[in-house]
Amino acid sequence: MNYSFKTLWNRTFYAVGPLWAALAWMIWTSGQLKTDAHQHLFLAIVIPGFILMYVSGFLIEKSHAKKMRNQQ
Repeated sequence: MNYSFKTLWNRTFYAVGPLWAALAWMIWTSGQLKTDAHQHLFLAIVIPGFILMYVSGFLIEKSHAKKMRNQQ
C-alpha cells in the first residue's frame, strides 16, 4: 500500500460524503419529515452519525496499530 490509512480514509469520505448528503437531501425533501420534531430528530441522527463514522475509522486504525505493536 502506497498511502497511509489517514489518506485512504479521507479519500473514501470525499467520495462517500456527497453520496451521504444526497441521500439525506432526498429524505429531507421527500415529505416524510412532516413536523419540526421529525426534522430535528433526523438532523440529530444524520450529522452526528456521519461524524461518528468518520472518527471511528481513526479509532479502529489506532486499535489495530496497538494490536500490531503488542504482537511484536
